[in-house]
Amino acid sequence: MRRRQFLGLTAGLAGAAGLSACGSADAGSGEVILKLVAAEYGDDSDSGSSERYWNELAKEFRQENPGIRVDVSVFGWDDVDAEVAAMVKAGRAPDIAQMGSYADFAALGELHPVGEILSLAVQSDFIPALAEAGEFRRVQYGIPFVAGTRLFFYNKALFQDAGLDPDTPPRDWDELRDAARALADAGVPVPYGLPLGPEEAQAECLQWMLAGGGHLTDSSDVYTIDSEANMETFTWLRDELVGTGLTGGGDPAATARREVFAGFAAGEVGMLNGHPSLLRQAERGKIDYGLAQVPGRHGPTERTMGVADWLMGFSRTDHRAAVKAFLDFVYTTENVASFAERYELLPVTTPAHQAMLESEDHERLRPFLSQLPGAVSYPVGKISWAEVAGALKTRIGEAVQPGSDISYVLSSLQRQAVDADLAHG
Repeated sequence: MRRRQFLGLTAGLAGAAGLSACGSADAGSGEVILKLVAAEYGDDSDSGSSERYWNELAKEFRQENPGIRVDVSVFGWDDVDAEVAAMVKAGRAPDIAQMGSYADFAALGELHPVGEILSLAVQSDFIPALAEAGEFRRVQYGIPFVAGTRLFFYNKALFQDAGLDPDTPPRDWDELRDAARALADAGVPVPYGLPLGPEEAQAECLQWMLAGGGHLTDSSDVYTIDSEANMETFTWLRDELVGTGLTGGGDPAATARREVFAGFAAGEVGMLNGHPSLLRQAERGKIDYGLAQVPGRHGPTERTMGVADWLMGFSRTDHRAAVKAFLDFVYTTENVASFAERYELLPVTTPAHQAMLESEDHERLRPFLSQLPGAVSYPVGKISWAEVAGALKTRIGEAVQPGSDISYVLSSLQRQAVDADLAHG
């Protein structure tokens, strides 16, 4: 997925209750105008702008529903959360927003429960684990939009040059370390790419926690950042990969995901954890790559991380029926699959997921698609998650620096997470 900005929205929104809504109707024509704010997934490739996608979709919808017009605004991932927060604070909440988080708005009563803005037929289509991740206090407010999982990528040509079997990727951490040593000895600049910088450190962090038998939270949704399993995981990373120079010459705490992705596409990174969009990037770089389950402490990781982006409907507008009509259109199998295909992402509904899984045109996505129903999500239903994710982005990289006090780093992050939980009730 593209990079997200997790922002603490609560303070900025608390004073905005009771202000007027942004959605409107043309008094002369009786036309309903829905305001949609969405995130930009496009880049300089042939996938095109998200704004173009939404405008095309809105045009198709209007042909079937001439009394409803959808006004589209698209912002980059660096800006979209802040833009929506500002709109809500100013009393101009959009009817619909598509962005990276929903819990802050749900906590302040700003959102419609999903049952009010989606038909039962559409609600039943969502992959259950993703629908559950959209719940705040046992009520679903976040509507999954697109998703992604993680797999282990490796450069087969670099493996062969290093004397490694290009068809036998590492299955556990010992094999990963040994492969990284061989790649380093062969002159590969970055044997293993470890992006623990502020772009998306929370993703790499969670994937490594899962690989080590840990997690960000326990079964009761209580933070467990400083668990024994996580302590052991970051000790191994510090001592076996970073401290021995097997992550290259840079500091993982300052390394962005986009840097290691670009390095992999340039043939300079031997191994890394990646999501579906790296497929296209690697192919543009003409990289002969392999895919495998992420290596775990004692074997391939059984649980992978899953990330979803969210769509939500704001309750201060008075266009619930029009919103429901439009969202039912957005979540037809054809439209869900179309957006996922365009941006090398994974669909969030079972019919679209099954269609892509069975399609020969999406064979390379099958490993990602197969693991999506059981993927582990961030604790996005916790109001505190925005603050905790921000803290992980800026501090988790400290844990792997040579000579670091891992216990201190993880324990201080744990205290911050618990305090944030308590502050939000």
